[in-house]
Amino acid sequence: MAFLMEIIIGVLSVVCFCFLLLKCNGLRYRKNGLPPGTMGWPVFGETTEFLKQGPNFMKNQKARYGSFFKSHIFGSPTIISMDEELNRYILMNESKGLVAGYPQSMLDILGNSNIAAVHGSAHKFLRGALLSLVSPQMLRDIVLPRIDRFMSSQLSNWDGKIFNLQDHTKEVIFLSIMDQIASIDPTSRRADYFKKHFFKLVLGTLSLPINLPGTNYRNGVQARKDLLSMLRKILEERKASNESYKDMLSCLMKTDENKYKLNDDEILDLELTLMYSGYETVSTTTMMALKFLHDNPKALEEIRKEHLAIREKKKPNEPIDYDDIKSMRFTRAVIFETSRLATVVNGVLRKTNKDVELNGYLIPKGWRIYVYTREINYDPLIYTEPLTFNPWRWMEKNSETHNYFLLFGGGTRLCPAKELGITEISTFLHYILTRYRWEEIGETKLEKFPRVQAPNGMHMRFSSYQQF
Repeated sequence: MAFLMEIIIGVLSVVCFCFLLLKCNGLRYRKNGLPPGTMGWPVFGETTEFLKQGPNFMKNQKARYGSFFKSHIFGSPTIISMDEELNRYILMNESKGLVAGYPQSMLDILGNSNIAAVHGSAHKFLRGALLSLVSPQMLRDIVLPRIDRFMSSQLSNWDGKIFNLQDHTKEVIFLSIMDQIASIDPTSRRADYFKKHFFKLVLGTLSLPINLPGTNYRNGVQARKDLLSMLRKILEERKASNESYKDMLSCLMKTDENKYKLNDDEILDLELTLMYSGYETVSTTTMMALKFLHDNPKALEEIRKEHLAIREKKKPNEPIDYDDIKSMRFTRAVIFETSRLATVVNGVLRKTNKDVELNGYLIPKGWRIYVYTREINYDPLIYTEPLTFNPWRWMEKNSETHNYFLLFGGGTRLCPAKELGITEISTFLHYILTRYRWEEIGETKLEKFPRVQAPNGMHMRFSSYQQF
């Protein structure tokens, strides 16, 4: 009996201690002028609940506190905004103290010269350097020919094969990016090295910045060092060689021709940023586009018709060109609708670099603001039948420029590589649609938060498409 009492007292003590911890942490942030909300545990905040419950966490907090509330996620006190008008204002007004505010883990792993880490003139300069790599001329003359050559080769010999599309699209897109950036042969040991360390880096960017052995953060920081070491080696090899390359690294190194003159560290961080930003969103959108098209025969027929019409005008094995990409109107609509319905990007982070008044509240300097755009994608006032896959909605005039079009961010932080990503996915779809049919094997279970993924894989069988 005494032993049982000791257990009960011990449990009650733990419960009381936990309650006091939560209460004290809440009191710490109970300042006049802050919006309502809960702050969770010291240090950890509500990160675990946020990652596990995702949209349900957001809906529950909104039901309790409204569309503008405080929390503590990814190691920082954070204001979460689910108000459409306010979200647009926040994204469009960086000059008013609302700068980019990505998690510390992401900033540490992607580097100080990462475009997300800088503001003002430094951001303008790095954004200009990045835009120079994905300009229409660069896409037409250098990037698209590389993408086309790569995709045509990589997407051959799929007839009769079953792939876990989740893993395969990630690998294909990543290897394509490596080819564009530094002409990395996809079959080389160097490509294997990049894959091994890059996937650790990705996991580390969305983790609590706890630098302990075995944590995703520690692994991500180490992966950054390993990747930069290899990229630096490639950079030094280029300097010592007279060989000419037509890739992004070569363009960055041409200081005599390039308006944006970067030092070696800035070049390496920019390359890492390109690898990171172009990888997950593009590979996930590609995977989900094939899934949605598989489940919607009418849309599949329409997009296949568009690509077959392009192929019919060409000789066998003739590459697609920039004009072909621009003519893929329905393909572009499929990409937008996939991004919207799958919600590949749930929101973006900002940070106050001074005390800022928002929605009647005073947000202290240094707080992050999570502009949660996910719910906009399913707003029936903006999108008719929002849970239906309907690419045709994007064929309407000005559909890309409506006030709440935030699939690629907004303001001065609008994704600079938007058109590169669309070009990459369009080229992938071109060779799949003109060569294959595909059918799903089994039923795919999907998770859509914090990232879109199929925990058990997405298995598809591909077979040759014969038009005649």
